Amino acid sequence: MKEISIIAIIFFFAIKSFAQKTVRYDLFVADTSVNYTGKAKHAIAINGSIPAPTLYFTEGDTALIYVHNTLNTETSIHWHGLILPNEQDGVPYLTTAPIKPKTTHLYKFKIKQNGTYWYHSHTKLQEQSGMYGAFIIHKKDVEKMPEYTMVLSDWTNQKPYEVHRSLHNANDWYAIKKGSTQSYAEAIKQGYFGQRLKSDWLRMNPMDVSDVYYNALLTNGQTEQNLPQLKAGDKIRLRIINGSSSTYFWLGYAGGKITVIANDGKDVVPVEADRMIIAVAETYDIILTIPENMSYEFKATAEDRTKSTSFWLGDGMKMIAPTLPKLKYFEGLKMMNGMMKMNGTMDNMGMQMGNQVMDMNSVMYPEVKGGGMNMDNMGGMDMSGMKMDKDTVKDIVTLNYSMLRSPIKTTLPDAPTKILYFKLTGNMLRYLWTIDNKTVSESDKIMIKKGENVKIILENGSMMRHPMHLHGHFFRVLNGQGEYAPFKNVLDILPMETDTIEFAATESGDWFFHCHILYHMMSGMGKIFSYENSPPNKELPNQKKSIKKLYADDRSWHPMAHIGLESNGSDGEFMVSNKRYFATTEWRLGIDNRMGYESESHIGRYIGRNQFLKAYVGWDLRYRKNGYYNPNGGDNIFGIKNTKNNRQVACIGFQYTLPFFIVTDFRLDNTGRFRFQIGREDIPITRRLRISALVNTDLEYVISARYILTKYFSVSTHYDSDMQFGAGMTIVY
Repeated sequence: MKEISIIAIIFFFAIKSFAQKTVRYDLFVADTSVNYTGKAKHAIAINGSIPAPTLYFTEGDTALIYVHNTLNTETSIHWHGLILPNEQDGVPYLTTAPIKPKTTHLYKFKIKQNGTYWYHSHTKLQEQSGMYGAFIIHKKDVEKMPEYTMVLSDWTNQKPYEVHRSLHNANDWYAIKKGSTQSYAEAIKQGYFGQRLKSDWLRMNPMDVSDVYYNALLTNGQTEQNLPQLKAGDKIRLRIINGSSSTYFWLGYAGGKITVIANDGKDVVPVEADRMIIAVAETYDIILTIPENMSYEFKATAEDRTKSTSFWLGDGMKMIAPTLPKLKYFEGLKMMNGMMKMNGTMDNMGMQMGNQVMDMNSVMYPEVKGGGMNMDNMGGMDMSGMKMDKDTVKDIVTLNYSMLRSPIKTTLPDAPTKILYFKLTGNMLRYLWTIDNKTVSESDKIMIKKGENVKIILENGSMMRHPMHLHGHFFRVLNGQGEYAPFKNVLDILPMETDTIEFAATESGDWFFHCHILYHMMSGMGKIFSYENSPPNKELPNQKKSIKKLYADDRSWHPMAHIGLESNGSDGEFMVSNKRYFATTEWRLGIDNRMGYESESHIGRYIGRNQFLKAYVGWDLRYRKNGYYNPNGGDNIFGIKNTKNNRQVACIGFQYTLPFFIVTDFRLDNTGRFRFQIGREDIPITRRLRISALVNTDLEYVISARYILTKYFSVSTHYDSDMQFGAGMTIVY
């Protein structure tokens, strides 16, 4: 009997192993180079390809994935959208230990779902360098139709760190490259000068729909791909993954309608649309039909319409998808002027917006006649406060969340409900992205209990759209479909929208909830959900040390510099800053001792949600031989003798940004001398021409101009009350 029992046990495990397949992959992370725009550039690739290899599984499999890190730095892999044990989620220092240089990490988990998902690095900015790939899970015992996986992404020839640093230092080179500047000359030419002045009065940066200029947009690592074997009448399932770091894509098909059958890995009742937008990190499964024996373009165009990438289906004469025209930025500026308050917050004018039903950005779309909005599927929305003319609306169907319906009921189990209110906030002046005006490192963990339901009401109070992603869970989007509300793991929330999501708390451990625009996440836009009474995470034995490492991402310091090298000497500024603090040194250095030198160094803190106010302490050093331009030193505006020739003083003060971006500076030094200064930098006269002006109560003044040649170099000139006229160049870093 004992022998029979042993044989039976062996047979049981043999059958179980056969029925539940273990699928192994080995992923090698390495430095490589790519060439999209004529230049070979450094990248991080998995198994030598960008995107990384597609991983295929069947529901019920066990995934056995070895990640071999050949880099000299840490790395990680997050399995986006997968339901798995907390320690396998792949967020370094939060759920999973980072993969140290020259080591191998094993991810092992059961495949509990099916659908279209993806994976990517969650370490620093590595995702932008090419570390992402598709993760496809097929249903059991279901006949597959022809399918193809399409990973969309964006590529920059700059190092991702440099992109991140530039965004934090208000460098508008990307807007120049994209043609999205809104200078005074452009405003006058297009008849929007009054609106341009109004936006300055409101202290609102020029309108934009995306932050970064990209050198290329890619489909599976190429600017174009072809599938020529398709014939008339064929249908194909496209699994589309937006693996970009910050680009939304408009999707359009030259062959007719797009039929959507799944979103974020979950099936939906099939729905047709003429076009759709896919948010960063979202996935959609669609069906396309080949009408004739020709080659039909499926085009993905960046939301800012600077570039596109194409997938050609079929063979023969090329049928081109519609080209989306350039955005009408000044129309967007006008709209935002009507919604912005003087305190820097937004007013939705009484409109109840949600679920992408009304895209406020549509005033910029030239293809929507007259700048109107798509009024399909308005869902009983309160439209008070907005006048709309149906004759201005083009008759095209644009997919929105209210059109998505689950084929099965998705109601949550009866349980106590925890209700949370989050406001998405941002500061474009300093590129600070937060929830409730707090970054991840400034926020307490959100404690939840296993077995309860969690409802989150999200209000987007910023001018940007945000794709909010919850790790390790699916949430219901309350979109008017009642019991059949769709499940998602990424919610694209437009400016001024309020959306509601809910999920059942069924897991344990800590889970990340964050904006999936990479540079917004790294700037602090996120929260951590933490299950009460969770067992210790064996991956991270030192929890306090680990969480400090995670918090370091949004505590980073960002350097910047303006260095003028001109005929009368050098003037400039060097500054390092993070989300709340700064340290800066300004200097003026003449070509001889009679012109002298001056240096003002400050350390301080930004105050308030919009950071219009900053307080500082510092040191002012000044020397000039014999008072070259004013031998007697002169008096200041208060009749007090100037100390232009020689001074060394400590000071305390504050700066406040007035309307029109005029910066006022109130300073008191240790001798009791008060100085008031007023000025404005980088006034945009044309797309590339900037002027600046400054004057203070010590009767010092500067007027300068620069013409931007490249991101880092400008030709420049200035007149200084002490150093007089100079011309040369300015280095901007």
